[in-house]
Amino acid sequence: MSQLGIKPVSILFQLVPVRQNPASRRRTCAKLARQGEKSARAGPDAHSGGSKARKPHITQSATPQQGARKRTKSAVAAPAMAAVLFLTGCIANGGTTAPTSSPAINVQDAPASNAPLETTQASTKIPVYWIGRSKDNVYLYREFRDISGDGNPVTTALRIMMAEKPLDHDFFTPWQEPGSLATSISGKNVITVDISRDAFNSNLDAGMAQRAVQQLVYTATAAASSSGLINSGQQIQVVILVDGHTDFMAFGQVKLGQPMARDASMVAPLWIIDPQEDTTLPAGAVKFNGRSTDSSKPVNWQILQDNGGARTSLLTGQVKSTGEPGQFGVFTFSATLKPGRYELRVTQVDSSGQADESTLDTRLFNVN
Repeated sequence: MSQLGIKPVSILFQLVPVRQNPASRRRTCAKLARQGEKSARAGPDAHSGGSKARKPHITQSATPQQGARKRTKSAVAAPAMAAVLFLTGCIANGGTTAPTSSPAINVQDAPASNAPLETTQASTKIPVYWIGRSKDNVYLYREFRDISGDGNPVTTALRIMMAEKPLDHDFFTPWQEPGSLATSISGKNVITVDISRDAFNSNLDAGMAQRAVQQLVYTATAAASSSGLINSGQQIQVVILVDGHTDFMAFGQVKLGQPMARDASMVAPLWIIDPQEDTTLPAGAVKFNGRSTDSSKPVNWQILQDNGGARTSLLTGQVKSTGEPGQFGVFTFSATLKPGRYELRVTQVDSSGQADESTLDTRLFNVN
């Protein structure tokens, strides 16, 4: 929003049932905004104790159609009193019921995020995070997905994360497509996500549940930042409501309802940005780029040629990432390739000069 020279006060992006009248829509959106900002102000102990259990109530709601998607940028001037700009309304369906509880992981106790936000992208692509394995570790990885049409970028990115499959076959998502999904952004850089409980219909252990919650936090903040809805240099938090309520146990493991930031320990130490999985590129000089959490560590790369399932090493090299030592950085290199199918493999180099296989990322692509 800073590019427009206007400070946002409270911005709501939602999906509206066509039968909801304007007065009802205003009440729904205002309630959602108040809940998000109340959680952000109150801090981690705001909802501990004093709340009565609600009788489970499930409302059937149709799955929103996957129409055309396109990021939109909007701004609202800041008068003395906070105002709300309703772009596409709200949806908040049903009540809430919690699954059987397991010992919770308090994600609010995670260290303050030092994971940088995505920068504004002037394109029709939107960042989405997935979960992937690298040897014995499980990390968050990012892909850019094509979108078109008119829609809230945060809601669009989250629906892709929950309802679609990642491009890279090594990645996955434990989320299920929700019957209802609503998002809002306040002037205090708090994203409120209100989601129906059917999105949590997966059995996860505590560690995977924590990663799934951070997958949502990373995707929501990435979509908001890359779309220019927030300033990437500012701290941003995410409040997750389930059917409009706090204190839901996500996957029976993680208590929701409090403001959460990115946990930098969850993100993959190294990943390939381009090419994306199964991309087809023209023959000749092919450019590769990726991202590393520690720019002081060189990156080993290897290109293998796929010969009907059997892969043979074709080219190898090493590249350094740009950026301050110990901080996030990006790496770029090129290779001349003939038509064929290839696999790119990258690993960080540890202090002893050896490739750290726990940081491995791979990508299959075609050249013609």
